[in-house]
Amino acid sequence: MATDIKMPQLGESVTEGTIAKWLKKPGDSVAKYEPICEVATDKVNAEVPSTIEGTMTEIIAEEGSTVEVGQLICRIDESGGAEPQASEPEAKPEAPSDPAVSEDEEGDTSMKARYSPAVLRLAQENNIDLTGIRGTGKGGRITRKDVLRAIEKGTAAPGAPEPAKEKAVAEPKPSPVAKPTIAPVKPAPATAGTPLENGDIEVPVSGVRRTIAQRMVTSKHEAPHAWTMMEADVTGLVELRERLKADFKNREGVSLTFMPFFIKAVVDSLKEFPYLNSVWADDKIILKKRINISIAVATDEALYVPVIQDADEKSILGLAKAVHNLAQKTRSGKLELKDMQGGTFTVNNTGSFGSIASAPIINHPQAAILSFEAIVKRPVVTNNMIAVRDMMNLCLSLDHRILDGWMAGRFLKRVKERLEAYGPDSQI
Repeated sequence: MATDIKMPQLGESVTEGTIAKWLKKPGDSVAKYEPICEVATDKVNAEVPSTIEGTMTEIIAEEGSTVEVGQLICRIDESGGAEPQASEPEAKPEAPSDPAVSEDEEGDTSMKARYSPAVLRLAQENNIDLTGIRGTGKGGRITRKDVLRAIEKGTAAPGAPEPAKEKAVAEPKPSPVAKPTIAPVKPAPATAGTPLENGDIEVPVSGVRRTIAQRMVTSKHEAPHAWTMMEADVTGLVELRERLKADFKNREGVSLTFMPFFIKAVVDSLKEFPYLNSVWADDKIILKKRINISIAVATDEALYVPVIQDADEKSILGLAKAVHNLAQKTRSGKLELKDMQGGTFTVNNTGSFGSIASAPIINHPQAAILSFEAIVKRPVVTNNMIAVRDMMNLCLSLDHRILDGWMAGRFLKRVKERLEAYGPDSQI
């Protein structure tokens, strides 16, 4: 008997995953808990294990397809063979006299039963008749790409003017904010305001990029962003790092970057201002007890945000090793789900690529994100004299539902004061 295997919930906020690679094919034997495929979800790769022992009989979701949590991805025969399932179509004594017609009708019924929620939603939003689309998926299943092609060709449902009239009457009934995050990230055909010209190249959106897009749109739609910036004189910190970095590298095996100092200043300040370490939950604000710092790590493909758990319990050395290890795992593609979960505040070192000011988007559902910009030598008036100092901008984006400018400004001032307190002879 074949058992349906569905896309599992691979994280607390994960709603869908992209099949990156099938590790088993139809006919292969599968042991219980043995990985059957790799899934890219929530900006990290994870293996999906089989929940039963048997034989892979059918793959429903092809490589590269995005599947919602709870949707069917494959079937496994627990008895170890596929013969019982293969014999099912023959047991249809009430079929019409014309066998060819019977098979076609059965195929149509199968396709209808396999419409995914994403396909149905896309068809309804664009008034597309799914019965008139030829599916290219497994077993003739209609995929999202099939619907998008139909939209490009303008394949509307028969009698489109009629539904249009009904829609005009019924429009006041649905809530205008029923699905605020769907429309902005819905793929649009190239002909809709962006016609292709000679030499233009269409680049398919990867699962990672699609996840980033959805999260950014969700953050901007749900969190009213506000932004503030302060300037810090980090001359003492620059001199301290310069003095320690060679010995630190030889002794600890990792480089001493500015990032551990930035994170240390942040976590110590979060203890003073716990509302910066919180999340919005509809009718309440949840102040998080643990301080887990999300850090932005860039690769050629995308920006990942792994998490340093309990960052407030770590020293500069501990933070340096944590940053190094997460960066290595990110760039080698070895991040695990646990590395991506639980972040309560995000720190971003945009200065590493020369940025001097930025307005980062909050890492939803966190309350704020802080970017540390490039350290630049500038002439500054200090003690009524002009001196060359190492200056850096601190750029904070905040959720205005949780925070106001007064609290955010006080927090940012404490981060600035902690960074400016370092001197060439400071102990770490």
